[in-house]
Formats: sequence, structure tokens, C-alpha cells
Amino acid sequence: MVSKNTYWKVIKIMKLEPKQQLMVILSEECGELIQICQKILRRGCVDLDNKDEDYYIKFVEELGDVYTMINLMHEWDIVSWDDLEKRAEYKLEKLKKWSDLV
Repeated sequence: MVSKNTYWKVIKIMKLEPKQQLMVILSEECGELIQICQKILRRGCVDLDNKDEDYYIKFVEELGDVYTMINLMHEWDIVSWDDLEKRAEYKLEKLKKWSDLV
């Protein structure tokens, strides 16, 4: 596995455009969020009510990183809040059909 230092050096060397950087970083952050979700599920720590629990803290960190990248995607005019809201409404309708979450 490549260290984060090496990863960022490669990004700088490649001279990516800002929007390319956003895509690279967003995909990395999504991967890190997936990893902590899998660790939580694998270790049976699904109860995230304990705000001091290491898994909760790491989960919030990774979720916050993805949230930050989504905000940056909006600031760089890659996505609009309207488009994201429309997609969220669509997803909620699907969840009503296929899950008990909504």
C-alpha cells in the first residue's frame, strides 16, 4: 500500500487540474469512509450511540471528509445543490420501497 506522503507527492508531480484533484481526493475519502463502515460492521460495533467510541470518532471524521469534498464540488461548480437535492429525493423514494429506514 502506498503511504499518504507518497500519494500526495505523486499528485503534486502529476500537476492535476483543480477539478481533477477534487475527483481524486473525493474518491480517496469515499474509500476511507467505506473502510470504516466495513470495520464497524465486521467488528459488530454497529451501535454508534457512544460518541466517545473510537469507531464513532473515526466514522465522523471520514463522513466529515466526504461532506467537505461534496461542499468543494459545489464551490467549484461541479454539482449544484438543486441536482443533489433532486437525487436525494429520488433515493428516499427508492428507500421507502426497499428498506425500513424511511
